[in-house]
Amino acid sequence: MINLSRRHFVQTASGLLLLSQSPLSLSAKKNSGEIVIIGGGVGGATAARYIKLSDPSIKVTIIEPNANYYTCFMSNEVISGQRTMESIKFSYQHLIAMGINIIQDFAQVIDTEKKQVITKNHGKMSYDRCIVAPGIDFRWSLIEGYNEQLAATQFPHAWQAGQQTIRLKHQLEAMKDGGLVIISAPKNPYRCPPGPYERASQIAYYLKQHKPKSKILILDAKENFSKQELFIQAWKKYYGYGTNKSLIEWVKGSEGGIVEALHAKTRTLVGAVDDHIGDVLNIIPEQKAGKIAQLSGLVNKQGWCPIDQQTFASSLAKDIYVIGDSSMASPLPKSAFSANNEAKVCARAIVASLHNKPINPNPIFINTCYSVITPEDAVSIAMVYKYSGTKIEKIKGSGGSTALDSTANMRKREVNYAHSWFNNISHDIFGG
Repeated sequence: MINLSRRHFVQTASGLLLLSQSPLSLSAKKNSGEIVIIGGGVGGATAARYIKLSDPSIKVTIIEPNANYYTCFMSNEVISGQRTMESIKFSYQHLIAMGINIIQDFAQVIDTEKKQVITKNHGKMSYDRCIVAPGIDFRWSLIEGYNEQLAATQFPHAWQAGQQTIRLKHQLEAMKDGGLVIISAPKNPYRCPPGPYERASQIAYYLKQHKPKSKILILDAKENFSKQELFIQAWKKYYGYGTNKSLIEWVKGSEGGIVEALHAKTRTLVGAVDDHIGDVLNIIPEQKAGKIAQLSGLVNKQGWCPIDQQTFASSLAKDIYVIGDSSMASPLPKSAFSANNEAKVCARAIVASLHNKPINPNPIFINTCYSVITPEDAVSIAMVYKYSGTKIEKIKGSGGSTALDSTANMRKREVNYAHSWFNNISHDIFGG
């Protein structure tokens, strides 16, 4: 990986993005079409804004069960006490002010033949184009004894920010000094590849300040993980990683990291090699596309949604587009920044199709992922991608990551970059 200067990377990538994803300049006509978007998260909200920016005459409706959206990105700072839940909470008021219709309801299934979304409380909603952005669902059956109810009440995964984020935070606060926190990390693919390790870092920071006799055990179904060298270097620096006094221990899949079952009464995780009893269990299940995508026949045998990577049109249903974590957009990671980019490309493609205009032949994508390790230390990785004519590919030499052994000042700047990125992308998604 080439280490580029932050300024050079941002200037180059931003220029490419502006050329690739800016709203179309169109002469709006009366009622250009009706778009129904399922899901008001990063992908859905971004797509709604950029469709309206391109053509205000298009009727855009978001179906979303929640009145507010809590971002998963930066939610690990809530768990460690470095951020409030209010700071990751966003309403839809600015989208409503743009003329976007927000229906607070559950989308139950899509009738792809009649081009209707069937909702729980608002009946059937017809569409010219439908964007499916439901995020993730979980493969509950892969860990015996673990289920959705236990996740909501006792053993939160907190992989969808909200009440489970608060519950995990409170469990850490209630844990005795000297307790054991176990994080079970899933196999790929899943939302936010570096997320479990940022979470471990944030929890370790909290424990070091308040409960220094405690320990974190990461049971990982994988053999390696995103930004591994950077995380481990930081863990050695702050938490004694690799010593017998380490606050963090990581166990890879082949050495006992795979969790097979949960015994809820005894708080025991059963592994292929050893069993582990923890005081706080943060079990992150394996994942698949959101439920509405499954019920509507938009997924393959692996549980994800195949798409045309140029437009994000579903490969399995006409006039349906899938963006965000549910889509098969590899090599783009399942991240908020990717979902934001995908939504803009998709919005541009949909508006072009409604106006019988040519679509962008080679859209550009960018992903930057920040991981905050302590309030004074963060690391990042970035890459630029391009649709090559058949698929999305990395642009050779475009990416970079935080350098190993970078200075304390550089790491502090990375924290500032991370928080600035959060503010900017949140504004881009939800307006304001």
